[in-house]
Amino acid sequence: MQRSLRSPEAKRGLWLITLTTVLASFAMSGQQAVVTNFFENQLHLQGSQFGYITAIREIPGFLIIFLTALFYRLSLPRLTTLALMTLAVGYALFSIATDFATVTPWVILSSMGYHTWLQTQNAMAMSITTEDKSGGILGHVGALGNLGGLVAMVLMAIGFYLKILNFASAFWLTGLAAAGAGIAIFSFPSLRDGLPHIVTTKREPLVYNKDYRFYYMLNLLDGGRQQIFFSFGLWVLAHKYHLDVTNLTIILIAVSLVNTLIGQQVGHLIDRIGERPVLAVANVLYVVALAGYAFVDNLWVLVGCYTIYSIIFPISWMGANTYLGKVATHSDIAPTIAMGLTMQHVAAIVVPLATGYILNFYGYQLPFMIAAGFAIITMVSTRFIDPANQKSAARIAEDAAKLVA
Repeated sequence: MQRSLRSPEAKRGLWLITLTTVLASFAMSGQQAVVTNFFENQLHLQGSQFGYITAIREIPGFLIIFLTALFYRLSLPRLTTLALMTLAVGYALFSIATDFATVTPWVILSSMGYHTWLQTQNAMAMSITTEDKSGGILGHVGALGNLGGLVAMVLMAIGFYLKILNFASAFWLTGLAAAGAGIAIFSFPSLRDGLPHIVTTKREPLVYNKDYRFYYMLNLLDGGRQQIFFSFGLWVLAHKYHLDVTNLTIILIAVSLVNTLIGQQVGHLIDRIGERPVLAVANVLYVVALAGYAFVDNLWVLVGCYTIYSIIFPISWMGANTYLGKVATHSDIAPTIAMGLTMQHVAAIVVPLATGYILNFYGYQLPFMIAAGFAIITMVSTRFIDPANQKSAARIAEDAAKLVA
């Protein structure tokens, strides 16, 4: 991977974004491994409250466009450092929560950091290379990030099994890892297509462009589907089938291990055959996994459905972002990712609230049917994306200028 990069700065950038992703993934995966049981066993949240806490967590995702506008004079590495330090504080302070009300501020704070990291990570990773190799870079960085997450989950499983760790110490450990990630990314170089370029501190604060409408569409539909799954997927296993931290973490370890092994190959597959067929197949598998949750009452089947969904989940953001990289100008990528996340979280706020309410009266199966419906609509919608013929006017002009130069 290093040998294919165009400059020493790009090689340094790849090393820094990879290290940061490993540490950030350690923090996020470690928190994910324990937080469901923390909500269920220590805070004693009800099923509907899992939906409500998800909606609260996604509010910063909706507001990310305004946060980006507020800090638009910061360079992406500085903004990312600020985001990861915010994530670190939020994760660490989960340790002092005692109920729904006292955990809510730390859910919001950590979510602010997490959602900012989501948009800046991809923009920096794609700056390391040219658009035709961006899928491979995202796959490479994501796979090694999964390795960091795998280490975290193994540590959590063993620590809780041996009673070396508890919820408080686990949250402090994830906070320290996020802080380390923030320090690592601070010196990320300014790149464009893998080459150094003059640093421009001021960035476009927001971008809504009808030329990127299919990117926005993918984000909006994905937001509805994924938040139902991540609100209730692990909760069903913990609440109905009484799986503890160690059991849930073993499932997450299996998912992370597979993603580590196949992440880069999936990125290369997107580069080779394009976003449309890969996203279409992914959404077929989403429908299968979500229908399993909706219609099958068997622990092992549900574990299989959770595993399938989680393994293919990274394909959605990877495909959407490589598509954006092919149709948008360089300066539009980061703020357009922010706009896409905002649209994603319009659904991510409304849908968990609504389905959490539905769950009180009709059980968890109906929300999963709704999520499967979102996946079917997305599967059909992917037929309309065609990056070669959907470049924005500004991107066409940018490409023409490169040819002249």
